Amino acid sequence: MSRVPGWLGRVGAGLTEMGERLDERRAEVEKEHTGHEHEPAADVVVPAEHVTVVTARPDPAQAVPWGVRVAAEAGWRVLVLAGTVWVLMRVISAVQLVVLAFVAALLITALLQPTVARLRRYGLPRGPATALTAILGFVIMGLIGWFVTWQVMENIDNLSNQIQAGIDDLRKWLLNSPFHVTDKQINQIAKSLREAIGANTDQITSAGLEGVTVIVEALTGILLTMFSTLFLLYDGRRIWEWTLKLVPAAARPGVAGAGPRAWRTLTAYVRGTVIVAMIDAIFIGLGIYFLNVPMAVPLAVFIFLFAFVPLVGAVVSGALAVVVALVTQGVFTAVMTLVVVLAVQQIEGHVLQPFILGRAVRVHPLAVVLSVAAGGMIAGIGGAVVAVPLVAVTNTVVGYLRQYAREAALRQAQQPAGATAPAARPADAAPAPAASTPPDGPTQQTPALAEEQ
Repeated sequence: MSRVPGWLGRVGAGLTEMGERLDERRAEVEKEHTGHEHEPAADVVVPAEHVTVVTARPDPAQAVPWGVRVAAEAGWRVLVLAGTVWVLMRVISAVQLVVLAFVAALLITALLQPTVARLRRYGLPRGPATALTAILGFVIMGLIGWFVTWQVMENIDNLSNQIQAGIDDLRKWLLNSPFHVTDKQINQIAKSLREAIGANTDQITSAGLEGVTVIVEALTGILLTMFSTLFLLYDGRRIWEWTLKLVPAAARPGVAGAGPRAWRTLTAYVRGTVIVAMIDAIFIGLGIYFLNVPMAVPLAVFIFLFAFVPLVGAVVSGALAVVVALVTQGVFTAVMTLVVVLAVQQIEGHVLQPFILGRAVRVHPLAVVLSVAAGGMIAGIGGAVVAVPLVAVTNTVVGYLRQYAREAALRQAQQPAGATAPAARPADAAPAPAASTPPDGPTQQTPALAEEQ
């Protein structure tokens, strides 16, 4: 019994030593296996077509070509602008009468404002100066309209007889002309015209009823124009200052500087157009008067009024004078009238307009034609009248804002940094005189709508 514990101890020690050896062997095998996995197999060659290269996918925005991205960015902005303009046009169409009346009041104010300023310099208070100028202006305009209507009514019978005689002469000329027109063909044309007039009697009647509506709207527009002109002449500066308060503070200095320049452009355009129209009316009227064309004075007034529609108005008024001369005095007088009209218009286009209007309000002829056509399509005759001054004012405003932004960026780039920066100046230091206007409205850069100081 004494030998049993010793034997058991040796067996336990042997088993323990064997377990340790097995653990060491297992660790060596795992180590060798792991090492072989990480070692590159130099003797194994993999064909290139079996190699799969996995690359990271780029950002979809970066995969789009640069030109397409720029076009897309510009495209949606253009769509937003087009939608905004479309909505604005719909709003203007809904209140077209009010808009045209206000624009007409602006044009009349630009014409009458120098008279108010002159009366103020003579010591007359603002109210009487404004009332006197407005009354005289509207009385003169009313007298011009009355004179034209009176001349037309006085000469309508004589003109009708002369037109009938001119038509008879034209008929005789067609019968004896080399075109071989027969009397039967002329009678057939006259019969067709009478039938067309008879078939469209209902439309003519409805047009007459619509004419009554147009007259009512015209009277309403005239009253709105008169009231707007009075307030613009009397209190235009305060209206401009109130309008500036609606502009964001960041953009207010630029708008405050663009306003006077836009007003000067509009004033120069209206004054220059009136002078040019008056010269056209006087010289063309004298020409057709010496040619014995009937209603020379009303035709001269029509030429004056149509001159406010650039290019198109001159063509229409000149054609009207030529037609009247043709049907009343014959072909020779019509040709001479055409010569007079073309000569005066050529002098106007190449001498008077560049000299009187100046370069500040000159607009390219293509822009004039397109703007007049667009204005006529949108708002009729009124739109054609205000189209060109609107383009001229827009051109002035855009040019000034571009220059203002460039100068502001230059001042910001040249602004010192550090202790000399404006933000670091002491609070009691006097600020430098700023070109911009204060947030509560302009005091130095407002257009003189009501008076010139």
